[in-house]
Amino acid sequence: MHLISLNLTDLLLSLWRGTLDCNAPDDRSTWDWAVLRGDVWRAHGKTVADATPYLPGSFDRPPRNPAEKISSGYKAWEYLLYIFALGPGIFYGVLPDKYWRHFCLLVMAVRILHQRRISRDQLLHAHELMLEFILNFELLYYQRKESRLHFCRPSIHALLHLAPEVARVGPGVYYTQWTMERTIGNLGEEIHQPSNPFANLSQRGVRRSQVNALKAMVPDLGSDNSDSLPHGAIDLGDGYVLLRAKDERAHTATGAQGAIIRSYLEQALGESAPGWNPRVIRWARLRLPNGQIARSAWKENLRAHRSLRMARNVKIAFDDGTLQYGEVQYFFRAFIRGFQKPLALVSLYSPPDMELLHQSHDTVWACRYQGMGSLHIIDVQSILSVVGMIPMPHHPVPNTRFVAEKLGLDVADLDVDHPDWDVQS
Repeated sequence: MHLISLNLTDLLLSLWRGTLDCNAPDDRSTWDWAVLRGDVWRAHGKTVADATPYLPGSFDRPPRNPAEKISSGYKAWEYLLYIFALGPGIFYGVLPDKYWRHFCLLVMAVRILHQRRISRDQLLHAHELMLEFILNFELLYYQRKESRLHFCRPSIHALLHLAPEVARVGPGVYYTQWTMERTIGNLGEEIHQPSNPFANLSQRGVRRSQVNALKAMVPDLGSDNSDSLPHGAIDLGDGYVLLRAKDERAHTATGAQGAIIRSYLEQALGESAPGWNPRVIRWARLRLPNGQIARSAWKENLRAHRSLRMARNVKIAFDDGTLQYGEVQYFFRAFIRGFQKPLALVSLYSPPDMELLHQSHDTVWACRYQGMGSLHIIDVQSILSVVGMIPMPHHPVPNTRFVAEKLGLDVADLDVDHPDWDVQS
């Protein structure tokens, strides 16, 4: 937690802002990486703050404007989202290209190491990325100059040990400091005797330990109603649950939405019904097996943009193994061959900018929003997670967005090639 979210981010931002000590005979004018200054730093801070409505609520605390708040109790989780979720996309076109590509090496390694499940190949890849990042850090920043020796902080060396430690004791998310700090906070909330807080805290800790021990010995004691469903929800199986709001009466789908639903049902039923406008009961939300809740444009578009934490963009796994991203319009169920099949009407984003994807070491999936021109019907169980789709201010193609995933979820396998994807697309 502290290495990645605090120590490393402090070093990188100090370099890019040019705030590190400059020892003779070094000269700050030669620091071509120190670009986050003056108007550039203020504009960058605004870009970070403007990303908040595009980050789902399941991402927890969004990063505040670093140009205004970085010295005002900026939280470790804010740093983590700012640097390792948003960083590759918002630093593109701001950092000089060689430093941006070097930074992306680190981001990809950190994203892999934050997964709860890490394959052997992924772990080896993350270690190779770390080694390349450390070597190039010395070549790009330190440059083997004695006056810059203080650039090489212990946090850089510690990166060498992250992947081997995963092999030895498991993924870092299982023993990170987040859990301990949350527990400290929870125990603090339970203190109700200000006159004797430490004795009260001690007793609360003892009682919690006793309760946990009893639950471990007699599992039935730990049963509760946490798995019960809200009123009107429908359990779809495998951890997927449809949640209200929903239409009180069937909605007639017209235009492009009606045409794509009609086409899907015609193909599924083997019948033709030209000119027919399907009627569906729309659902607004879907709970996923990972606990995230996917929402829909149907309801989110009714709210003011600044008050949103947009959760309608999702990662989708198709039957051929490819991954794509889409904006959910709404969820519905269709009666097909005797079964109620849960479906989602989504607007798929364009294929990624493959050249940028490769340049960024698979950290920047930049794609265009296509609106009603790219509607598809998908099975809700092909939805893997809720993601942020953040406007990319320095991309040459207008209306381009990049994917931001919550760290701790499985990283998209961006090496899978789609037959219709090429560099030009």
